[in-house]
Amino acid sequence: MTRFDLLDNLVENGNGYLCTSQVLESGISKPTLADYVSKRNMERVAHGVYLAEDAWPDELYLLYLSNKRIIFSHETALMLHGLMEREPNKTSVTVQAGYNSTHLRKKGIQVYQVKPDVYEVGVVEVQTSFGNTVRAYDMERTICDVLRYKDTMDVQIFQYAMKEYMASAHKNLNHLMEYARRFQIEPAMRTYTEVML
Repeated sequence: MTRFDLLDNLVENGNGYLCTSQVLESGISKPTLADYVSKRNMERVAHGVYLAEDAWPDELYLLYLSNKRIIFSHETALMLHGLMEREPNKTSVTVQAGYNSTHLRKKGIQVYQVKPDVYEVGVVEVQTSFGNTVRAYDMERTICDVLRYKDTMDVQIFQYAMKEYMASAHKNLNHLMEYARRFQIEPAMRTYTEVML
């Protein structure tokens, strides 16, 4: 197998995306990568990230590839879990407190910062609408997050998300209440879930 064949496989397995870090891990040099990108007419879409000319751009996946420490949350996680009627106006992500997120905010991304002890709580891998895998909070963590911030969001988004979650065959009310206790919103969560049941 030639180096170009290996790179072709990486692009195919990456849904048209190729990262410099993957290439270097595979033992292929940067000059070979540059030659490949040029000969395959790939577009540089972010620092160290290239997209095949016949691939569909996936904004969420690109954002994730460029910022591996983000976790999709709030309205964006609702959308990824099918708990939202439309795409959110802004992409929402959560990062650990202390992470310099100025570059994300400049792009119009809503950034939430949390303490390290709750940053990884409820993280799952989900598929974007283009079939790419990204990290987001699970449905239960997301419901807790939107309840915590419901005063800053459209009330209809919150109500729709709660209704869809409660109707979901994949809901886990034990997890939901466990997270609600951890985030100190258990009484409010009980009120909402009892009304919906």
